[in-house]
Amino acid sequence: MRFSKFVIFSFIFAISFSSYSQDIELFQQFNGRYDYTAIGNTLNNSENGNFSPCDILTTSSADLSLATNQNIVAAYLYWAGSGPGDFDIEFNGIPIIPDRTFSNVYNNKVYFSAFTDITLIIQNLGNTTYTVSEFDLTEIIAPYCSNLSGSNFGGWAITVIYEDPNLPLNQLNIYDGLQRVPDNITITLDNLNVLDNEDAKIGFIAWEGDAGLAVNEQLTINGNIIGNPPLNPTNNAFNGTNSFTGATDLYNMDIDVYDIQNNISIGDNSAIIELTSGQDLVFINNIITVLNSQLPDATIMLNDYTINCGDQNINIEYTVFNTNSTDPLPANTQIAFYADNELVGQSVTLNDIQINDFEIGTISLLIPESVGDSFVLSLVVDDNGTGIGAITEINETNNSFEIQLDLLVIPPIEFLPEVQSCNEAFSSAVFNLVDIFNEHNITVSNNISFYANLSDLELNTNEINVPENYNNTSNPQTIYVKIDNPPCYEIYTFDVLVENCPPHIPQGFSPNNDNTNDWFNIQGLYDIFEKHELKIYNRYGTLIFEGNNDNPWYGLINRGLNNHGKIVPVGTYFYTINFNDTNYESQVGWVYVNY
Repeated sequence: MRFSKFVIFSFIFAISFSSYSQDIELFQQFNGRYDYTAIGNTLNNSENGNFSPCDILTTSSADLSLATNQNIVAAYLYWAGSGPGDFDIEFNGIPIIPDRTFSNVYNNKVYFSAFTDITLIIQNLGNTTYTVSEFDLTEIIAPYCSNLSGSNFGGWAITVIYEDPNLPLNQLNIYDGLQRVPDNITITLDNLNVLDNEDAKIGFIAWEGDAGLAVNEQLTINGNIIGNPPLNPTNNAFNGTNSFTGATDLYNMDIDVYDIQNNISIGDNSAIIELTSGQDLVFINNIITVLNSQLPDATIMLNDYTINCGDQNINIEYTVFNTNSTDPLPANTQIAFYADNELVGQSVTLNDIQINDFEIGTISLLIPESVGDSFVLSLVVDDNGTGIGAITEINETNNSFEIQLDLLVIPPIEFLPEVQSCNEAFSSAVFNLVDIFNEHNITVSNNISFYANLSDLELNTNEINVPENYNNTSNPQTIYVKIDNPPCYEIYTFDVLVENCPPHIPQGFSPNNDNTNDWFNIQGLYDIFEKHELKIYNRYGTLIFEGNNDNPWYGLINRGLNNHGKIVPVGTYFYTINFNDTNYESQVGWVYVNY
């Protein structure tokens, strides 16, 4: 069974471990009232060298003991050893496989480490004894043993991050990988704002350190060599100990933590950490720093945006966060908005944003035509519009949010032929706009609406309610047609034109006050040819009446020397109509008056 497991591990190694090592780099950061502890145990019965037996355990245990006010927020299991790796272990009887794996090759020998997030398990079980089992390297360690030194090792460690309301606001950084010392490991902590160096600490998980080898094994902070003798002398950092428990029998592994409060100063904004070893083969798996650094961390996200068809303005809603922080983000923190790197708007936060809080804002941005219709919109907090910030933050690289946006371009307006209709009165007529549009056989699959001007169409206001029975309000008048075509729409336009059509002149009328045909009703004349002049003559050619648009002929006399206001006798009379319209000549005819 174990042989077949080794074959599987070798196959995984061939696939996964193409590089010689994974350098230590930042994995997680916690900002708040956080600290950590670590437990674990070795699989080795003794240190390497000195003719130590070449054997190794497959199980070991360690106890976790936290105070009642220390609430677990994260727990990470690391296990490591000689060879390509055992990635199928059990933790308190629970099968465990890696979330991530690391490897390192030194002197043609392979070493491995694995990582799994076990937060839920530790939160559920709490303070108890934890056992790693089914961790079997027995069949592959032989090549790693030697009479003098050797590099056969196996072990596991748990890093437990906890929150304690009695703690100050700290920045806790977890770095991990699998990097070999004596390679010089240097980590620079930037963006600090050290307000208090009390309880500042650094810790690490390391493998294969031997207490019997103490050649230039140093941990330095800002150039100062540190240690915590007698457990960890300044020249023997990797000596099989656990600083949290005081254990000295973690053969070939170290779980150490150092007080660095005298090696970092209030006001420091960076710290340099270095690890070296002059002879002992040591692999660093993780490094943890805890510093009382109080800084905000501004981030921004776009919540929503509105783009209207044909509009260069976009309205956006955004949120500024101060989530991963140890200090409030001050009011008036600047925000810049860019379209393809061109500044298109600026704003500021209105209030102090407390730790783990946020503020919502809105702004209208005018996108210049030079940017184009498709662009990347960038929201950048702590930016004065030139890419420069004024706030020192925990993370200076997470201040922006980007999204690809496209303006809604309206297709060009389509012009349709004008439509004419006879004047029905005062340069007005009734038009069936729906029929007019349908005559052009335009395919319409969505909503269609009619408007009297382009502005109303764009704003979706004052739609023509009954387009089948529409009276024009000017002559000529332009009608706009909107067809929804998501995400935008199409626009058509045509003119309606009212013209004066030839009037219909009756051959007679009977002014006898019976309310039927009582006046010379020339249809298509009154309120249409509004400036017309009408003249009536008797059979002798005498002018007896003059009228206009406001004075039609009811058979009464209003011209001549006598009979003003009297009705004319039965007979034939002659008329002349001057239309005062350049399209029409004067018209002459006769009309018969009868009673």
